[in-house]
Amino acid sequence: MSTDVPVRALLLILVLLAFAAGCGGGGTKSSGKQRQPVVGKRGSDKKAAQDLGFPGFASKNTTRVGGADPIADAAGVAEATYTARSVDTRPAAVTLVDGKDWRSAISAAQLMSLPLRAPLLLSDGDKLPDATQSALDALGPTGAEKAGKAQVIRVGKTATPKRLRSTDLEGADPSELAQAIDRLHTAAAGAPSRAVVVAPSSAPEFAMPAAAWAAKAGDPVLWADRDRIPPATKAAIIAHRRPRIYVLGPASVISDKVVKSLGGLGTTRRVSGADPVANAIAFARFTDGRFGWHAVDPGHGLVFASTKRPVDAAAAAPLSASGTYGPLVLVTDANALPRAVQDYLLDIQPGYSDDPVRGVYNHGWIIGDESALSVDVQSRIDALLEIQPVQPSS
Repeated sequence: MSTDVPVRALLLILVLLAFAAGCGGGGTKSSGKQRQPVVGKRGSDKKAAQDLGFPGFASKNTTRVGGADPIADAAGVAEATYTARSVDTRPAAVTLVDGKDWRSAISAAQLMSLPLRAPLLLSDGDKLPDATQSALDALGPTGAEKAGKAQVIRVGKTATPKRLRSTDLEGADPSELAQAIDRLHTAAAGAPSRAVVVAPSSAPEFAMPAAAWAAKAGDPVLWADRDRIPPATKAAIIAHRRPRIYVLGPASVISDKVVKSLGGLGTTRRVSGADPVANAIAFARFTDGRFGWHAVDPGHGLVFASTKRPVDAAAAAPLSASGTYGPLVLVTDANALPRAVQDYLLDIQPGYSDDPVRGVYNHGWIIGDESALSVDVQSRIDALLEIQPVQPSS
């Protein structure tokens, strides 16, 4: 035994020396010639970056949740919001909604606010998609004491996850489901919120920005037809004891007649823009006391989504209620940044005079794959979010 150890050690030394010589240890090959640097083929560095997901996954000022549909986006956002590597980084509960029901999905964003902090996942009717099941497995919700220790809050007719405790919210239509969602939130919070948002039930592209605010503030998203207030919406508002009522969208989607009728239930104001893009920016800028993003200066998180995928607004809502917090901004064409969005981003672009380290920063979340927002649009957004040097005035 005693003679084997030096032999093995010697063999190991010889192997290491041979390996070093063969690999060009000390910068030379065994022939004594200078070792040449390894140079990849033209474009290989670009391919390497693309393989890692840059810039489509992330750039210096943007991060993409690149799902092919809202189901995948919701799963990705939930896992970005809750890393689930310890008990305190797991959600107490998740909310599960049918991905075909954009109204209930937007209303369910309210449950991401305090105290439940429940991110949204989506079913495909009564089926649980692989992306949703994978997210549930990864998140491992611990059970929400203020929701009957439920791990899953099921909204309407949706899938039933196995081996998880659930609380079911029922309603005959989206206005009743919105009322049920708000009722649960009020019970968990201990009091109704002092503000409500009434959104257009027939115009998803105008209703989308409400999801981000509901997730951040806990104000419910209730529904109105163009010329009618559903009974469930009226009852939900009454339960808030004459709240401040904010109507989202222009008169073409919720009429002045409806706004006047809502005025009998509380103080009412309309927040709107002429088109979905302008409407979202108006809501991002709006403030009234403690209500509203008031995102009119640098130093914000922003979430970018496509009007063609309204459920993405609900899927992305947890990003507006955590991390860098911020309103939803909309695009209508995957390959073009609307002029109104460009002007808005220029208006709130950060600047510095002496040292960028002492500045504030904007960050953008891009929701969906390139069929929702192209990498070219993402690149333009990134440039508009970048902090810029500001020349002092003379």
